[in-house]
Amino acid sequence: MAIYTLPELPYDYAALEPVINPQIIELHHDKHHAAYVKGANDTLEQLAEARDKDQWGAINGLEKSLAFHLSGHILHSIYWNNMASPKGGEGGGEPVAADGVGELADAITESFGSFAAFKAQLTKASATTQGSGWGVLAYEPISGRLIVEQVYDHQGNVGQGSVPILVFDAWEHAFYLQYKNQKVDFIDAMWQVVNWQDVQKRYTDAKGRTPLIGI
Repeated sequence: MAIYTLPELPYDYAALEPVINPQIIELHHDKHHAAYVKGANDTLEQLAEARDKDQWGAINGLEKSLAFHLSGHILHSIYWNNMASPKGGEGGGEPVAADGVGELADAITESFGSFAAFKAQLTKASATTQGSGWGVLAYEPISGRLIVEQVYDHQGNVGQGSVPILVFDAWEHAFYLQYKNQKVDFIDAMWQVVNWQDVQKRYTDAKGRTPLIGI
């Protein structure tokens, strides 16, 4: 029985135009994200077989495969909900108290000095990933601050224990059909569709988790 399932998109394929065209959304969600879900489930089955047979010759590859596919599934699941239609002011702009996201706005200012400084750091982190990767705004529970992480593939170069609350997908499949090799143009455009309500909710949830003990 499959443990992980592909979540439905919270909007239709055309909702994020003109920032992301419908063809990209359809392929990205229905093909690429679906492949990570299948990969995670398939790897879990292979690990179960290894346990049943007490055969561990492939353990290193299986653990790496699980981390890759499961992280891809988790990050994409956040990614879809991190975005909202730019039409009618649903997505984009910056978090402000008047929109009910003042706590997030204050945390960004405290952690980075200003929204502009945070935006510049996450933009650069996302746009300069070498090869495939993500730019991530995460809540770091030890300090209680927000940090920006540059994630290679789906799972590398991550501070252990940090909780992603805003993710920018910088893999080529996220933008190439529309933006060609201009990754930086895609990342700049992404700010027009950020769903700050979703980011605020993730920030609140992350703060409410039990902090790491003994560190």
